[in-house]
Amino acid sequence: MSSMKLEDKVCVITGAASGIGAALAERFAQEGASVVAADIDDLAGHKLVGSLARKTGHAEDRGHHYVHADVRKVEDVPGMIAGTVERFGKVDVLVNNAGIPGVNKPTHEITADEWNQVIAVNLNGVFLCTKHAIPHMKRAGGGSIINLSSIYGLVGAPDAPPYHAAKGAVRLMSKTDAMIYAPDNIRVNSVHPGFIWTPMVEHFLDEQGDLDEGRRLTAELHPLGRMGDPEDIAYGILYLASDESKFVTGSELVIDGGYTAR
Repeated sequence: MSSMKLEDKVCVITGAASGIGAALAERFAQEGASVVAADIDDLAGHKLVGSLARKTGHAEDRGHHYVHADVRKVEDVPGMIAGTVERFGKVDVLVNNAGIPGVNKPTHEITADEWNQVIAVNLNGVFLCTKHAIPHMKRAGGGSIINLSSIYGLVGAPDAPPYHAAKGAVRLMSKTDAMIYAPDNIRVNSVHPGFIWTPMVEHFLDEQGDLDEGRRLTAELHPLGRMGDPEDIAYGILYLASDESKFVTGSELVIDGGYTAR
């Protein structure tokens, strides 16, 4: 019996070219999965898949694959999922990881376009990917969907209103879909990271002013005294993707260094 947790599973990861998505792609590949890495950064995406091939030595038989897909676009997502099924025959795992921080303004100063941009990626993207993956999972007899929410899908803070709104919605979407599709053996769970040192967080803090000071102050918000690493989240998502979590659905996996324990 294989010791790899995702042997023979086909896993689609959105926003896979950097940060948590890239760490997750590497972890999944090492655990035996065929990884479909979706992103809009084609250069980084192809580089990632090349790295997976070198590290696992399974580029041909595992078939790690990069696909350009903008999760906001109704014309991109169906092709991403259909192409995966055409290439590999199924979709076992979908990780809705693509996300943007959006603007950091008070609600009354945010334009409709700024609001809609965040909702389009962080919320509508989860809907579109889930919508198109579900029929294939139903036909295959099951699957696992993992939605990246945030600590800010659980608690509030006086910043980035559209980000909070979208992540809160993702949390309840996950619970609703978990209940709807439980009879189909499709599990749906949300993951709630604290601040993780990724390009997205680095860019967000850099826009606020002194990056080094911002990093120090942000680290102090977590009782463990540091920001997380992408790998910290990847291991949690690996659990939800694997059969080890076969009795887990509609749950919230909080990986936040104690941030929300207050």
